[in-house]
Parts: sequence; C-alpha cells; structure tokens
Amino acid sequence: MIELAGLIGLGFFAQWLGWRIKIPAILPLILIGLLVGSFSTYFTPDGSKFIDGDKIFHGELLFDVVNLSVGLILFEGGMTLKLKETKNIGSVIWRLLFFGTFITLIGGAIATHYIMGISYRIAFLFSALIIVSGPTVIGPLLRNVKPNARINTILKWEGILIDPVGALTAILIFDFILSGQPNELFTFFALKGFTLLTLSGLISGGIAAFITTKVLNQRLLPDHLKNTVILGFVIATFAFSDLLHAESGLLAVTVYGMILANSKVASIKSILAFKEDVTLILISFLFVMLSSRMNISDLEALANFRSVFLFIVIIYVLRPLVVLFSTLGTSMSWKERIFISYISPRGIVAAGVASLFTLKLTQGIAPITPTQVEEAKLLLPLTFMIIIGTVILQGLTAKPFAKLLNVTRQEPNGILFLGASEIGLFIAKILQQYHIPVMVSDTSEQNLREAKRHRIPIYEGSILSDGAIENVDFSAYGQLFSTTSNNEINILGNRTISSELGMNKVFRIASKMEVEMHTLQKPQHLLFRGKYDFIGLSTLIRKKHQVKHIKIQKSMDQEESIDFLDQLDLPVFIIHENNYVTPVTDSLNEINEGDEIVYIEFNE
Repeated sequence: MIELAGLIGLGFFAQWLGWRIKIPAILPLILIGLLVGSFSTYFTPDGSKFIDGDKIFHGELLFDVVNLSVGLILFEGGMTLKLKETKNIGSVIWRLLFFGTFITLIGGAIATHYIMGISYRIAFLFSALIIVSGPTVIGPLLRNVKPNARINTILKWEGILIDPVGALTAILIFDFILSGQPNELFTFFALKGFTLLTLSGLISGGIAAFITTKVLNQRLLPDHLKNTVILGFVIATFAFSDLLHAESGLLAVTVYGMILANSKVASIKSILAFKEDVTLILISFLFVMLSSRMNISDLEALANFRSVFLFIVIIYVLRPLVVLFSTLGTSMSWKERIFISYISPRGIVAAGVASLFTLKLTQGIAPITPTQVEEAKLLLPLTFMIIIGTVILQGLTAKPFAKLLNVTRQEPNGILFLGASEIGLFIAKILQQYHIPVMVSDTSEQNLREAKRHRIPIYEGSILSDGAIENVDFSAYGQLFSTTSNNEINILGNRTISSELGMNKVFRIASKMEVEMHTLQKPQHLLFRGKYDFIGLSTLIRKKHQVKHIKIQKSMDQEESIDFLDQLDLPVFIIHENNYVTPVTDSLNEINEGDEIVYIEFNE
C-alpha cells in the first residue's frame, strides 16, 4: 500500500514540478521513477529499490493495467481529433502515418542490428516500438510552442493516430517472434491476424460510439453520471474488442474517441475535460511505475557511444526522411518541413508497450535463444533512452527553434460578438471597414437577418450552448465582445469563452449600475471604458455621426492616453501596426507610436 501510494503521490509531484520549472512533465516523471527505482539501490543496505513496480503489479496484472491505461489515454487523444482540421493537409497526415511506419520500422531495425549488434528479430520489435509518437508529450509541447495552425494540426493528428498503428505493428512483430521461423504459413497467419485485429477495433469502436451518441443525445443519463458512465463504456469497449481479437482494444478506443469528437454530441466538452483529468492521473502513475522497473544493469548497458549513435540515426536521419517523403509535392514551406522533422517525441505508449513485451520475452515464454532473451532486456532501456532524449532536446529547444524558423502562430486579430444587437452590428461594421475578421452569434432570427444584410458572418444559435464552442474556429477569432442587452448573459459569455481565449481577451458592455458607479472601482474589461450601458449606447449611435481615425505620432503613457481619449466623442478601438485590435477600456495601458485610434464624431 505504501509503495502504491508513493507512486501516485510522486507522480502528482512530478507533474507539479514540470509545471513549476516549465518543462514537459514526462521528464521529471521518468527521473523520479529512476531515483526511487534503480538509483535507490545505491542507498539501501540490501540493494533493494525504494519502489519497484514489479512488486506492486505481477505478471499478467502488470500487462493488463498498462494495456488498459494506454487505451484510456488513446481514447482521450482520439476525442481531440476534428476532421475539419485536416482540410487541405489530410494527405500529409496519412502519408506521415504510412512513411512513418515503413521507414522507421525498416530503417530502425537495420540501424539497431548493425549499431547495437542485436538480432533482427529483437531489432524489428524495437523499431516497431519507436514508431509511436507521444500524444501526452506532443500536446503540452504544442501548447508551449504555439506553431502555426498547419504544423499544429499535422503533429497533433500524427501523434495520436500513429500510436495504435505502431502498437499494432509491434504486436504483429511480437506474434512473428512467437511463431518461430518465418514461412508461408506465418505470412498467411500475419495477414489474417492483421485483418481480424483491424476489423475488431473498427467495429467495436464504431458500435460503442453509436450507442454513446444515442444515449447522450436522447438525454438518457443525468449530468452527474455522464462522465463516469462514459468511462465505463470505454473500458467495456476495450475489453470487448480484445475479446474479439487480442490487442485490438487500442484501435477500438481510438476510433471510439474520434467518432465522438466528430459527431454532434451534447456535453462533449465536459466529457473531454473529465477524460483529460483521468489521463493526467494515469500518466503520472504509469511513468513513475514503469521507470522504477528498470535496473542499474540495464542503464549501464546503454552507457556507450553506440546507443548515442543509434539515437542520432533514429531522430536526425530517419525522421527527416519520413517528413521528406510525406510532404513531397505539397504546398508546405521548407521551414515548416524542417520543424516537423525536428519534432518526434516518444511517450507513454512506447514505454507501456515496451514494458509489456519485455516482460513476456524475458519470462521465457517465447521460442527465442538465451542470447535473444538478453537482447530483449535492452528493449525497455533503449525505449526510455529515446523518450528521455527526445523530451529533453525537443522540449527545451522546440520553442526557440520555432521562433528562429518563424513558424509560430500569429495571434488571431478577429473579433467574435456575443449578440447581433444594434451595438454589436455597429462595431462589427466598423471593424469590417478596416479588414478585421468578425462573426456575430445570436438566437434571434431578426438580428441574424440584419447581420446577413450587412454581409457579416454569423453563428446561428448561442455559442454558450453545449458543444457550440467546439464549432467555433478560435484560430481566426482572438477576442470576444459581449454586446447583448442582458448583462447576465454578457457576464456568462465572458466567463465561458475566457476558458478558450483568456480573461484578458473578453470584453462586455457595462450595466446601468456599473455606469452609475462613481465611488467603487469598475471592472477592467468594460467596452467604451464603462461610460455607457446598452440603452445609452443605442441612443448615442443613432445620432448622425462619422467614423474617423487618427494616426498616433508619439507614444503616450496610461495617463496621457486617457487624457487624449477623453477629448474624442466616442473612441471605439485602437488598431496596432500588426493589424491587431484593442478595444478602448480602462485596462488600456498605453498608446504607442504608429497606433491608429478609430472613433466616432457626432454631428451637432
């Protein structure tokens, strides 16, 4: 019990440490696992480990725990995949899956055989294990780096879809090892096994997704049970698929998550948030446990130039070849190709599957020689070498490298409006004159007709409803202006959308009480500095007016900026040199040289 509690507690500590020192959490997770595992043998009288994963989970139980945990992680990853994201780049993703599998499998096996002196059987198994990427690593890395939308989508999809492909390839290689010498009978067996495994995964995942969408859309579950019941569905789907064909569960839950993500299901966002929490717990626990299983002798076997040379070949030779063949004939720039070539972290799926096969091969159940048993003991440390190496190098250098290549995402300058009211349309029309992307959201058919008349893009319905946020492209719209006549809805809108954009990117019209508030400090993100409520603004903009602008020739501090704005009839927003818009609010710090102030001048 103490060791189990220690694993969980240390996992959470490692997650916090990664956040605190701003590095991928996988690195402290592995290092802490090694410290309480293999390295702790230097400090105990009898040479035992402080924590040993093998003592907590034995044999098949370890296999089942890791396998199911990896399945839950892949389900959560599948739920982040939106097919609409792959428009114009879908071919690159599928080619990455094909060439990534083929080149890594063949090239990795040849390199491992000649560099490490390992037999082809074990070399092919190792190369199959490192086909997989790391969805649990690539996600945080992309959030930190913020590459452009094309790179972000390609790496995210590859990182998730390559995992079941790599796992299935490793399973086929493992079955080949168990079958003995290759022959025509094995070729037929392998083809049959692959077909049945794929069909089992696709059918099980599809049936589970169909049942789930029906249950959720017909509201057959109360809100407080949705997340736990879906978790049960995922586990049942994994087990059912594995029952149909061994090891097909990973594919089944990935398909299950993908279908849910791309179907119109209510409460999908809350389900995803819950699964992210479950995944965080599993990753924290698994990485510490799996790294604690390694022995000092395993690590010492890698303390040589050959293992470093193998790492270089896999990461800096094979990966660029994969990207080169996958992007030939596409419109991707050479800078984008270089960055994608540089990013190929491995994560929990590689570590989990390597642990499973190492356990089975070293227990003497496979028809392999004693020499190959010793070679199989290198599978886990070699895999962890690839994981740690890619996480350290890419985790610490990806952001400056992306900036050097200039492939980081530009902050979107579009404005999303909650409410196609008279005020919302008034501001949107002005923004359109300055070529700023806008979109208005409303449930009123009359308001939406008026927006269409002015050729303003619309979202029919409330962006606050379940699943609506998932359908809004926030890569184009970086701010929210809440301009309805209902102050409670405006506040709710800002609170809801701030989870996507951040609190400093959501603004609203002031309420009547806030306008009349003279003794207390007003909220910072009120449009028009909180001087007008909905009725006051509506009355004001109906007057005869002209839209004007002023180019600022000299930078001003906050006090000078406020004094300058007070001289204008109705300052609306500021356009900066990068064509980014800042609304006029009390949170405005300064106006810089080159900024353009857009304001309304009323005719007397």
